[in-house]
Amino acid sequence: MIVEVVAVGTELLLGQIVNTNAATIGRALAETGFDSHYQVVVGDNLEREAGVIRQAMQRADAVIVTGGIGPTQDDLTREAICAATGRPMRFSDTYAEELRRRFAAWGRKMPESNLRQAEYPDGAEMLPNPKGTAPGLALEHEGRWIFAIPGVPAEMEYLLHHEVLPRLRQAAGVSEVLVSRILRTWGRSESWVADRLDDLFRATTNPSLAFLASGGEIKIRITAKAGDEERARSLIAPVETEVRARLGSAVFGVDDDTIERVLLALLEEKGWTLGTAESATGGGVAARITSVPGASKVFRGSIVAYATDLKRRLLGVGDDALGAGVVSEAVAEAMAVGARDRLTVDVAIAVTGSAGPDPLERRPGTMVVGVATPDGVKARTLRLPGDRERVRTYTVTAALHLARLAATGTWWQS
Repeated sequence: MIVEVVAVGTELLLGQIVNTNAATIGRALAETGFDSHYQVVVGDNLEREAGVIRQAMQRADAVIVTGGIGPTQDDLTREAICAATGRPMRFSDTYAEELRRRFAAWGRKMPESNLRQAEYPDGAEMLPNPKGTAPGLALEHEGRWIFAIPGVPAEMEYLLHHEVLPRLRQAAGVSEVLVSRILRTWGRSESWVADRLDDLFRATTNPSLAFLASGGEIKIRITAKAGDEERARSLIAPVETEVRARLGSAVFGVDDDTIERVLLALLEEKGWTLGTAESATGGGVAARITSVPGASKVFRGSIVAYATDLKRRLLGVGDDALGAGVVSEAVAEAMAVGARDRLTVDVAIAVTGSAGPDPLERRPGTMVVGVATPDGVKARTLRLPGDRERVRTYTVTAALHLARLAATGTWWQS
């Protein structure tokens, strides 16, 4: 089956938003075994969007349109599907009532514009969207399938995996399932990982291996195809065991195990509390930690001390440490100890540094992470390439990993 992806939104054409949805959908289609020859981006224009859908229907068995099904005047995907297929628009009183019920439950008055989301092309099925107010749409037209799903990534991914892909699999008569296992690593380069798994990568086709680099971490995806999920997982298991044996402690989690989740679970198991002291990252470490539901069981708070005098006053960093300059391991260690004491926590993560582009002490891209635990305090200097935001992002990830290593005692042994 050939599936074409259409991403809708003038903001995509203008570069105001990166088109991550098309990448996510393309990856999911490939993993499911579908071909995708074209991905198209079109602005919020009824005539052009309808034309793109017509063209996609001529060269693909199915079309997935993402975006343009919200409540505002420039959300035109429903109208474009009607125009492309020659079908009239219908209105669902049932879904309109569902919208009113949802808004009432939220204690909010529903804007009348939201009723646009109760409209659908004649013959289309409305796909339930528990993560938002815009239902997806599924329409079979002259032997072709058209799906419309929201542009909001979380909503798009839910409908893609729970509604669209199962229908595509059924339409294509696909009986096999694809199952993936993702091993997450940190502290080693992509080339280091690839080198140690090179023969496995070349020798295995089912399961297959793929490498994904993002945010300073390397993910190894192991994907197997089989008649059922249990059989697919049995194919994955020995390959996963071999990968783990070769990569050792570089593997820190699997699937959805983000480092912040892993760190919080580790500290909760130990009965340890956590705090942060940040300068160059401006609260980025604390933001990652508090993005995890239930973080309050472990995390107590953060001190953002950007100015040198605040490092002295709020964290107790002394002149002896500052004598080496604010971008130093001595300052990072003093910040971590100060945060541990003032926030009354067991573990404190501290970050200082110069993220650039304006050089601080002539060392842009130099960041320092300090971690204090009941077992001691230690710091590491990182020299990171890239622009300011990349340096800050990679530093936040590194800080969380170094805290994990410190909490497990691994760091003290290195």
